[in-house]
Amino acid sequence: MTDSWANPARRLGSDLHLELAGSGGRRSALTSALREAVRDGRLAAGTLLPPYRSLAADLGLARNTVAAAYAELVAEGWLVARQGSGTRVAPRTEPARAARVPSKTPARPAPAVHHLRQGQPDAACFPRTAWLASARRALTAAPNEAFGPGDPQGRPELRRALAGYLARARGVRTTPEQIVVCSGFAHALRLLFGGRVLRGPLAVESYGLPFHRAVLAEAGTRTVPLTLDADGARTEELTDLAGVRAALLTPAHQFPTGGPLHPGRRLAALRWAEARDGLILEDDYDGEFRYDRDPVGAVQGLDPDRVVYLGSVSKSLSPALRLGWMVLPERLVGPVLAAKGEREAWAGVTDQLTLADFLDSGRYDRHVRRMRQRYRARRDRLVATLAARAPHVTPTGVAAGLHAVLRLPPGTERTVVEAAARQSIALDGLAGFRHPDATMPAPDGLVVGYATPPEHGYGAALEALCRILPPDPFPHRPGVPAGPAGTSGVRRCAGGGRR
Repeated sequence: MTDSWANPARRLGSDLHLELAGSGGRRSALTSALREAVRDGRLAAGTLLPPYRSLAADLGLARNTVAAAYAELVAEGWLVARQGSGTRVAPRTEPARAARVPSKTPARPAPAVHHLRQGQPDAACFPRTAWLASARRALTAAPNEAFGPGDPQGRPELRRALAGYLARARGVRTTPEQIVVCSGFAHALRLLFGGRVLRGPLAVESYGLPFHRAVLAEAGTRTVPLTLDADGARTEELTDLAGVRAALLTPAHQFPTGGPLHPGRRLAALRWAEARDGLILEDDYDGEFRYDRDPVGAVQGLDPDRVVYLGSVSKSLSPALRLGWMVLPERLVGPVLAAKGEREAWAGVTDQLTLADFLDSGRYDRHVRRMRQRYRARRDRLVATLAARAPHVTPTGVAAGLHAVLRLPPGTERTVVEAAARQSIALDGLAGFRHPDATMPAPDGLVVGYATPPEHGYGAALEALCRILPPDPFPHRPGVPAGPAGTSGVRRCAGGGRR
C-alpha cells in the first residue's frame, strides 16, 4: 500500500511529507517511514512532530495506531517525548554529515581593511527610519491591483514621482508615459542593446566602467572610444565615426576622470545626433552631487527627442535597492517594453511604491542634501590631506560625485596599486578604466572613492592612503619642503610620525 500525505501542522508541529509503503500493517508502514525520514536527514534533530491526533486524522488511521508508532520510535531512541512539549526528533539521531572535500578553488584574498573603491555610497547612511516611514505609507495607500502581476513599465506612482523630481532637480523634460523603470544602468543597457532596440556600433568615452563595456560586448555591440580632455569628451570626433548613430556620455561628471562636458560640446553632440538621426545616451549616475556650485542640468532637457536619459538610486541611496529608470523618446517606449516582456521581472513593487512616496514626501531631497554635505566634507578632507602630506599628488576634475582621481608621477601607478593591495587598501588604478582601443595619452592615477568608508574609519583610510603614495620626484622645487635624505618614499605626515 502507498499513502502520500502533507500535514498542515494544526498546532506547532512541522509540515511533513511521508510515503507509507510496504506489505505490513499501517503501524509498521508509519514507523518505517518516520524512521527513514530521520535517518536520511529530512527530519532534523529537534523537529517537532504533529500531535498524534492530528496525524491520525490526516492519514485516516486510528489514534492508537499513531500513538503506538510514536511510542515505538521513542523506545528505540529515534524520538523524544516530554509532557507539555510534544514529540520531537531526538538530538542524537541526526545523521552524520559526509566529510567535506577540500575545495580546489583558490583561496579568496583577505577582505580589505580600508575601502576606498569608487561607486559606492556610505552604507551606514542609508535612511532607514525615513525609508520605513515611506514604506508604511506607500503600502497602506497602495491599491489591491498593485500586488498582482507587475507592469513592465513600472508603477504609475513611481513614474509620476520621477517625472516631477527629474524636471525640478535635473531639468529633464518628460511625462510619466515616457519613463520605464528598470533595475539599474546595466539593466538599461541590456534592454536597449541586448533587446535590439538600438544597434551598434556605439561611441563611448575613452575612460569608463569596464563592466558596462562587457555588458555591451555580450549584446554584440562594438564600442568606439572618444578622446577625453579637461572639457570632457571631444564630441566633434563623432562626425568622423562611420556607422555610429549613438553615443554614451556622462555629461554632468565624466566617469572616472571627473570633468563636466563643456556646453559647446553638448550642443555639438546634439547637432550630430540630429544630422545623423542618432541618439545620445546620457548616464546621469551622480548628477545630484556637485559641491562647488549648483549641479549641471541634464542634456536631455535640450532635446528630449534625441536623448535617452538613464538614472538610478545606486549612488544617492543604495545599489541594493536595484531601482533605475530610462526617460525615452516616445518612439522608443514601445520597443523597450517589448524587450522587457509582459511582466516586471526585476524591480519589486514594494520598493517602487516606497521610492515614489520617498520622492513625493520630500524625504529624498532631504537625504540628498544631507549626503551632499557629508561627501563634500569627505572630499575637502582628502584634498587637505594631500595638500599637507603629498602636494605633488593632485586631485583632478571638479568637486563632485563620490570619488576623486589623484594624478600620480609618471610610471608610478602600478607600483602604488600593488602597494595598496599589500596594505589591504581597496582602490583602483586609472588604467583599469581605459578603453582598450583608446589612443589618447594614458596618465598615471588613482581612482579613490571617499564615500564608502564609515565615518569612524575615514581618517585611518586617509592615513593608509598617505603611506602608499609615491615620493615627490622633484622634492626641492619651490614651495615643497624637502624630505629627509635617504627615506626613499618614507615621509613624515602632518600630525604623526614616520609613515
